[in-house]
Amino acid sequence: MKKRAIFAVLGCLLAGAGRPHSQEMLKLQISPLVSQAPGFVSVRAIVDISDDNRALEVSAVSPDFSRSSTIELSGRSAPSVSTFNYPNLPAGEYEVRAVLIGASGVRATVARAARVVPRGGTLQ
Repeated sequence: MKKRAIFAVLGCLLAGAGRPHSQEMLKLQISPLVSQAPGFVSVRAIVDISDDNRALEVSAVSPDFSRSSTIELSGRSAPSVSTFNYPNLPAGEYEVRAVLIGASGVRATVARAARVVPRGGTLQ
């Protein structure tokens, strides 16, 4: 039953691939949602194309570990999809967050959960 639920969630995430709808400035896709330590998490941030886009910040944060990346965006000429890979994540519950920054400050923020479980076990 758990496998079926995981596949349903993954299917929904993959079905939403592509450019965001006009009312969504920022979309976040994480793969996999659950991995074994040391975990590898790939994050795809999809931004609505706009002259106002200046930067994109992505972070993976747990109570014991964090990693973040920032890239500059050159407005309308920036790619709409950016991929961030976080290898060797230790076991933990992670909040993966993306922040789209414009000329006047934060334009959009999206957060999702990811989990890295210890080899041969689960998080308590």
